[in-house]
Amino acid sequence: MQPNSWISEVELVFLLLLLFVVVFAWLAKKLGTPYPIVLVIAGLLLGFIPGIPKVTLDPDLIFLVVLPPLLYAAAWVTPWREFKFNFVSIFMLAFGLVGFTVLGVAEISRWVFAGFDLRLGFVLGAVVATTDAIAATSIAKRIGLPQRIVDILEAESLVNDATGLLALDFALAMVVEGRTPTVGEGLLRITYLTVAGLVLGLLVGRIAEWLEHRIDDGPIEIVLSVLIPYAAYLAAETIHASGVLAVVACGMYMSQKSAHFFSPNVRIQILAVWDSITFVLNSLVFMLIGLQLPFVLAGIREYSLSQLLRYGALFSAAVILLRLIWMFPGARIANLIRRKLLHQDVPVPSVRQIFVVGWTGMRGVVALAAAISLPEKLADGSDFPHRNLTIFLTFSVILVTLVLQGLTLPPLIRLLGLAGLTGRSKEEEDARRAMIEAALERLRAEQERDGQEFQEVYDEIEERYRHRLAALAEHDSESEELAHLARYKQLLQELIRIERHTAVSLRNEGRLNDEVLRQIEHELDLSEIRLSLIA
Repeated sequence: MQPNSWISEVELVFLLLLLFVVVFAWLAKKLGTPYPIVLVIAGLLLGFIPGIPKVTLDPDLIFLVVLPPLLYAAAWVTPWREFKFNFVSIFMLAFGLVGFTVLGVAEISRWVFAGFDLRLGFVLGAVVATTDAIAATSIAKRIGLPQRIVDILEAESLVNDATGLLALDFALAMVVEGRTPTVGEGLLRITYLTVAGLVLGLLVGRIAEWLEHRIDDGPIEIVLSVLIPYAAYLAAETIHASGVLAVVACGMYMSQKSAHFFSPNVRIQILAVWDSITFVLNSLVFMLIGLQLPFVLAGIREYSLSQLLRYGALFSAAVILLRLIWMFPGARIANLIRRKLLHQDVPVPSVRQIFVVGWTGMRGVVALAAAISLPEKLADGSDFPHRNLTIFLTFSVILVTLVLQGLTLPPLIRLLGLAGLTGRSKEEEDARRAMIEAALERLRAEQERDGQEFQEVYDEIEERYRHRLAALAEHDSESEELAHLARYKQLLQELIRIERHTAVSLRNEGRLNDEVLRQIEHELDLSEIRLSLIA
């Protein structure tokens, strides 16, 4: 009976968490607030309600189950062209800022927190060095922050997971084993972790690409796509390379190649499934972050609540300040390298832009998982010094950066005049125009070959393409054609609605079976999607 009771409790907790995710994610949408912020606050409040099941955040669950698919999904949508173009800026954040944060926290902590030395400071700095871009970039995209800034923020959080965890390895070696790695040892370790991780990730991606070219089945390819990040991560970890970099390299490689092996039908299915996977995983971990505070406080008995609150506020302010201090010289140096050495035509970032990027250093689940994963014992069997305080300080930084910076970021962007429109870029318009003109040119060639035999077919297709071309014209010169386009879309949407209603009515009358209805609905869904993409 005991195992069944345990299983029932686990099932109850999981269902409650999913219910909370649905309710509070819906609330976040209604409030127009990024769901990570609302879910963390909700988890924080729920954690103190009597009778709420207590759920501990297992670091192995985060690193082995949650992190690979989230990294893979983030890498998938990271544009390779922009990643290469902005590499120097990304490097200054993902490597330079991480190192500066570790050193800064190490120096501050030994003066502020009793019992902390440089080694414990290095551990604390490495734990809080990684950022989470979900809340920041969702706000930035909605408000219209320049896309180049959004690209840099996303790439920073993607790469600094690896650099932060690498710094944590070195810091733990100093504390747990009582030894300080040499510079040569450190460089060798970094080189091996990076090169081996990237090579193995690309190798897994190449094998997966070979398999994908030989499969065209939605359910099978969905399962394969879920297995790929775990294969890359576990393979790299097995040879003690960077699993994070392996997943990132594999995800970016597969994203570049996916246009060649995904059929349209499979692509629609996989993107829908992955949207759900990333939403559920992110939502659960942000909810779990909030639920951890009672456990964190329960493990600290040597400090009063007022002292803990003071420590948490001071440390959070220090971490935020360190990022802002680094941003201004770091951004200028990166820009100088890009313009003078790489000959990139990039404008010098304004003080307002630099400050906004500095204000987006929000921490997330990787930081808390890293803190909880700290060993309880040292190599000599003694307790890990100030482990519970380290976890509490990490939690404080996550809470303050997510809530304070997340809620103040939208008005800050507007106040600084950086909010813009989120419409199409000129690059997108030029590409769409070139695509349509190429299609029309091919259509005319086919029409000349067929003569008058299919004239009505050609007229209808050409009219559709010309309507799409009209949407790309300037509003002041093509207002009449745009009005026609709007009416054209409206009529087609109404006709699709009538078709759908008729098909459902036939099913309800027993004149159409459910399998045929689902096939018809799928065709109508695709038609509506195509229609919605006509601007």
